[in-house]
Amino acid sequence: MHAVEHVIYNPIAPKTGNWSVTGNGNGLSTLWRKLYFYCIPTSGGRSKYINNHKYLFHHVGENLFFQPRKFPSDPELISFGNNVMIASEVSFITHDIVNSMISRCGIGVNIKNTGGVIEIGNNVMVGAKSIIMPNVRIGNNVVIAAGSIVTKDIPNNSVVGGIPAKVIGSFQDLVNKRKNSNLNTRDTEELWKRFYESRGNTNS
Repeated sequence: MHAVEHVIYNPIAPKTGNWSVTGNGNGLSTLWRKLYFYCIPTSGGRSKYINNHKYLFHHVGENLFFQPRKFPSDPELISFGNNVMIASEVSFITHDIVNSMISRCGIGVNIKNTGGVIEIGNNVMVGAKSIIMPNVRIGNNVVIAAGSIVTKDIPNNSVVGGIPAKVIGSFQDLVNKRKNSNLNTRDTEELWKRFYESRGNTNS
C-alpha cells in the first residue's frame, strides 16, 4: 500500500497528479469538498465533477452517473466500473465507529478503528436510498432495488432487493421485460392514463 499524504484540496483546481485524500472524513480539505459538492445544483453537474476528479476514488470507469448530493467520506475506498448509475441518497459505508465506542467504555480495551472497501462492476444501477456496506463486491450487469441494504457480494447478471439485499431476479429477464414494456415514457398525461387503465377505470 502507498502512503497517504495530507494536503489541502481546492475542489475547483485542475488535477495536479499528486493529490491524495486522508480519508478521515474530518480534515479541512474533506469538509470543503463535501460542501462544494453538495452545492452543485444538478445531478449532471455532480456526475461531471466526479468524472473530472476520478483520482479522488480508487477507480472510476466511463460514464458514471452520480445523483446523491453527499460526497462519500472515503472515496479512495470505492471503485466504480463502466456505466454505473447511482440514484439519489445512496450511501456508501466504508467504516464504522463501533471500535471507538468500545475503546471508550472504560473496560481496559483499546481497539483500532476498522474499514472496508466497496467495488462496483460494469453496468450497475443502484436504486435510491440504498446502503452499500463495507467489503462488498457488486458484479457486472446488476440492478439494486431502491431502499436495499447490501451486506454481501452480489453475483453478475442479477437483480437484488430487500434488507438485507437478496437476488430477486436476473438481469436478462429485466432487460426483456423493460424492452417489451409499453410503459417506456415520461409523458405525464400518458402515465396517468395508463395507471388508471391498468386498474379498470379512466377517472382519478
